[in-house]
Amino acid sequence: MSGRLPTHIEISGLIRAAEEQGGMATVLSKGERDAGTILVVTMYRGENGVLYERMPQLDGSRSFTATKTQAPEKPYEFSEYLIRRGTQDPDCWVLEVDIANAERFVAQSLD
Repeated sequence: MSGRLPTHIEISGLIRAAEEQGGMATVLSKGERDAGTILVVTMYRGENGVLYERMPQLDGSRSFTATKTQAPEKPYEFSEYLIRRGTQDPDCWVLEVDIANAERFVAQSLD
């Protein structure tokens, strides 16, 4: 048996954590229920999106890393990237979190 938490339970926990911190979270795309990859998009009032993906680290751990930032002058590029990423990995979940202090949410909830 794997020590990994099923993805759908981890997503539920992230949604609750966002709500507890005064934010809102929405599942944009559902992936594989038990072992899907999680992508988390953080923003505040619908702007300044940052995509976090769980990436392997040198020490063997897998922590969330910012992999894409929304450019204010080209917001469509960010959306297109998310669509491409979902096409590459149909098992991935995309969770959007709109929260005032995204950095704090990431530090407390994702790592």
